[in-house]
Amino acid sequence: MLGIHSPETSSEAEAQNVRDNVKETGLKFPILIDNGKATWNSWGNSMWPAVYLIDKKGRIRYWWFGELNWKEAGGQKLLEQRIGELLEEPSE
Repeated sequence: MLGIHSPETSSEAEAQNVRDNVKETGLKFPILIDNGKATWNSWGNSMWPAVYLIDKKGRIRYWWFGELNWKEAGGQKLLEQRIGELLEEPSE
């Protein structure tokens, strides 16, 4: 898992603010701070957050745009199922 942080506000662009938030929320995966939004633009993102699941061959297989559980959307449960499916696929 890799997080890529593309700030929306000037305070979100401050690396120490990002580090403090990561520590506060208990995130345990690497997070790239992309203040120039190079990754954001390369992937054609249009909203926060965007979640992409990439398979063992490096292909984007699933994605979710926006909050996972906004208005009880069920995105977190769905992506957890999709992750399980991808992990069960054979490696080459």
